[in-house]
Amino acid sequence: MHYLADKDRYASMVYNRAGRSGLKLPVISLGLWHNFGGSDSYENGRAMIRKAFDLGITHFDLANNYGPPPGSAEENLGRILKTDLAPYRDELIISSKAGYLMWEGPYGEWGSRKNLTASLDQSLKRMGVDYVDIFYSHRFDPETPLEETMMALDSMVRQGKALYVGVSNYTAEQTADAIRILKELGTPLLIHQPSYSMFNRWIENGLQDVLRDNGVGSIAYCPLAQGLLTTKYLGGIPADSRAAKPSVFLQEKDVTDEKLEQIRRLNELAGDRKQTLAQMALAWVLREGRLTSALIGASRPGQIEENAAVVANLDFSEEELALIESVLA
Repeated sequence: MHYLADKDRYASMVYNRAGRSGLKLPVISLGLWHNFGGSDSYENGRAMIRKAFDLGITHFDLANNYGPPPGSAEENLGRILKTDLAPYRDELIISSKAGYLMWEGPYGEWGSRKNLTASLDQSLKRMGVDYVDIFYSHRFDPETPLEETMMALDSMVRQGKALYVGVSNYTAEQTADAIRILKELGTPLLIHQPSYSMFNRWIENGLQDVLRDNGVGSIAYCPLAQGLLTTKYLGGIPADSRAAKPSVFLQEKDVTDEKLEQIRRLNELAGDRKQTLAQMALAWVLREGRLTSALIGASRPGQIEENAAVVANLDFSEEELALIESVLA
């Protein structure tokens, strides 16, 4: 087993402070949503995590139901921690979430204290760790008082099971309420994890203002729009792509001629910047320090290496931003 010397590993990455907290996150974080479950190649997942860490990606993001089967991504990370990364636990940020369906019955999803507490306890056992660095409420529960959900998060910090807490997929108004409740409880909201990309800009209509005004960090998932913001679809829909398979996240009908033309034009702009389209899309999400981190997925170590190289060019000129806006209009 070989790892880069610490100073070399961290010199290759950029780290941003999460809001007004003391915690810094790498601008590129690795999500274990796909390709790290029990039905995937364990050795490939292990190689990707090792590659990410060598590149200075210290943050690994999970949820209780990541797999498939549900829970297996956490189990696999636990194995990798034991065999490879245990000596580096204090150099890692491990996050998990609960809120989507994990087990049958009335307590296996949503935002009750019962569900969140049981979910985190299960996650800790699967990963073989004493605590997670960040624990999220994965989605707003319209039938549970928000006070109950936030009190559950607060109690997890006080019990030492989580160092920080976050929310994911909350609207601007829901987030503002969560911030207020957690502030009163004495456990500030660290971070929000929304979907965000050039093709999905909903957070610009209020949520980013709430986060900025309250000193809360943000980390975008799906910054490459499920692969649309790469060159994968420029030659048609590959048989092994997400759009070619039954998926609720990206379907063949989403890959329209208009969208492909936008992708082609964006790819040309990326070439002018000496970047891949994926790198430019990640840099755009992170532009002007608007987000703390971008959460990437991967199916092989080379993709992580390519995406992490975005740190070489994170800045845009006003002209470049205007050209991108003209394509997206």
